[in-house]
Amino acid sequence: MRKFRLIPGVDKTLLIKDAAKLMPDPARRQFLRGAASLGALTLLTGCDIVDGPTAERVLRKISEFNDGVQAALFNPNTLAPTYPESAITPDFPFNAYYGEDEAPVVNGETYKLEIGGLVENKTPWTLEDLYKLPQERQITRHICVEGWSAIGSWTGARLSDFLKRIGADTSAKYVWFRCAEGYSNTIDMPTALHPQTQMTFKYGNEILPVKYGYPMKIRIPTKLGFKNPKHVVSLHVTNKDMGGYWEDQGYNWFSGS
Repeated sequence: MRKFRLIPGVDKTLLIKDAAKLMPDPARRQFLRGAASLGALTLLTGCDIVDGPTAERVLRKISEFNDGVQAALFNPNTLAPTYPESAITPDFPFNAYYGEDEAPVVNGETYKLEIGGLVENKTPWTLEDLYKLPQERQITRHICVEGWSAIGSWTGARLSDFLKRIGADTSAKYVWFRCAEGYSNTIDMPTALHPQTQMTFKYGNEILPVKYGYPMKIRIPTKLGFKNPKHVVSLHVTNKDMGGYWEDQGYNWFSGS
């Protein structure tokens, strides 16, 4: 059995709290409620926690375990709650890792959605062609990892229908998105095929504003907000986890809401 060690002078409570800062809410709160001792973490992960970097490795392992549990529990037939129009949040918040005045401006007339990976038809799609897809409206709640939420009205095409239309291999594991400003995001295929996962082209009754992701946002009401990429310019079907902007920095990969 591995011997538990703690460097002299280290406050184990503070060590746990400092390491937990690497995790987004609500995972951070759940972890801190359950982290009774460093010994428990050692038994769970097989790591000797001796300093901050070691604690970080422990949290990485816990995060990976948490992702696996969430993925196993995900039910592709369970819908996120929907709301009446009266519940829509006025002035739906802007949120990104950049300022609102730094949001990328995409030319809709020259825009083409790049298609790649395990699909039969890789012909790029113009915005005009995308707008011709059958569309439906959903009023759902956006839940931010920072702790706030808001209800919005989103209109667009089901991603599942689009994947079938382009001959995507839906037995593949992932769908990866690249965005105009350099953001990227990977989602699991069951989430991509969920009936509420949407290629969004409108907010309310208007063409999707720049601050909400023009020309196209992937709206996923079963995921936390950072899993909903905006300004999407490329879609790839793949068996390789290609990561994402926040996931590569330690955020939970699955991040169900």
